[in-house]
Amino acid sequence: MTSSPYATLSTGIVRGVEEAGIVRYLGIPYAMAPFGEHRFREPQPVATWDGVRDALEFGPTPPQVPYAGAIGELLGSVRIDGDDILTANVWAPSDASGAPVLLWIHGGALERGTAALPLYDGAVFAQAGIVFVSINYRLGSEGFSVLEGAPRNLGLRDAAAALEWVHREVAALGGDPTRITAMGESAGGAIVAGLLARADSRALISRAIIESGPLQAQTPKKAGRVTARLAKRLGVRADRVSFAALTPEKLLDARKAQSAGSSPLGGAPAFQLAIDPESLPRSPHEVLREIDTPLLIGSNTDEYRLWFPPEVLAGIGEFKLQAARLLSRIPRRAVAAYRSAFPDAGAGEILGQLVTDVMLRAPLSRVAAARPEKTHVYEFAWPSPVRDLRAAHALELGFVFDRLDDEEAARLAGPDAPRDLAAEMNASWVGFVTSGDPGWPAYGDDRLTRVFDARSTTVPQRRAAAMDLLPG
Repeated sequence: MTSSPYATLSTGIVRGVEEAGIVRYLGIPYAMAPFGEHRFREPQPVATWDGVRDALEFGPTPPQVPYAGAIGELLGSVRIDGDDILTANVWAPSDASGAPVLLWIHGGALERGTAALPLYDGAVFAQAGIVFVSINYRLGSEGFSVLEGAPRNLGLRDAAAALEWVHREVAALGGDPTRITAMGESAGGAIVAGLLARADSRALISRAIIESGPLQAQTPKKAGRVTARLAKRLGVRADRVSFAALTPEKLLDARKAQSAGSSPLGGAPAFQLAIDPESLPRSPHEVLREIDTPLLIGSNTDEYRLWFPPEVLAGIGEFKLQAARLLSRIPRRAVAAYRSAFPDAGAGEILGQLVTDVMLRAPLSRVAAARPEKTHVYEFAWPSPVRDLRAAHALELGFVFDRLDDEEAARLAGPDAPRDLAAEMNASWVGFVTSGDPGWPAYGDDRLTRVFDARSTTVPQRRAAAMDLLPG
């Protein structure tokens, strides 16, 4: 049986739907549509509305090109047309009052993804007494271009505006604005790290969860390489006026052509957060070491296997391994240590482990070791049988959301993934959001890490000696 609850926000009244003890509001704008005069501008406050606004469907999705090829067969996409892309979605217990809040920020390499993916349904968290909020933010050229005459890190600024919206409005939705946990995976984790690096946003976050998120922002020059090359390809200047004169579709077509055939280990430059006096004064990997916000952070054992199918890995020989080692400034002894840690791995697998550990696992471990407050570290290790993905990037999401029956989760994990593990991981995340305790000790001198597998264990961090040889 369903009903139609109402919530009164500062901008007007919204109508949602209540079913099985959960209230859901979808597609609520937290900022104005970032097109027309607002394109390549900071997010602007929403205008008030009269009467009741239906919040029954997800809002439009940000402009993007779906994943292609083998990865596109694993990672789904949703397209909803329209300009009002800066929206939030809420799942809450029907009797919620002063409940803890979880703000979810999706991943997608800063150029793909949407909160409308069925995998990101927040009902399981609402059933645990949490007000769950998910958001969209500007992606790709619209959100992370480095343009003369335009603010930098617009997608991050969108997330900051969404966080402010949650803090301002969530009490009317049953949540406690002083108990907001920010959570993101992959690029969403990078956004969470960026919010923590900003003093204004950090003040609104009580806890944070970062899953497989890069922690380092780049100089404007390095972060702007993708923009500069796009501008050259399009025959325009890398400034706001020139890019605003191009349609989003034109920019997407140019980016698609630019990135054709590239990979995370080489090819076209990727969109990245840029150091910026206004929106991101310091890189998150520096700031996270100093702040006292409780943090749950981790990565997957075989992150790289989402991007590189077995046949590609088999084509990487010793020469490519050594060339990439030199490019990434990885010492020879680190390669030797990884060979010892993975004695049956070929050159491609060793390279994949090395580079993704340089990007993800080593930085998060250094942050955890340096932080003055509680940090809980995990490693997701359960090996998927699908396409020999093993514990690949993004595989943990179906477990964290306890939605292994979801089509996208099943594409990654297969039909027989361990449901007990999904229940365990979801309970750990719920425990951290509600009490700060995910169920295992904080990371300290003993480097205790929760290894999630068919039989989970809490052990000193695995392969730590080899990882410590990587450049920082």
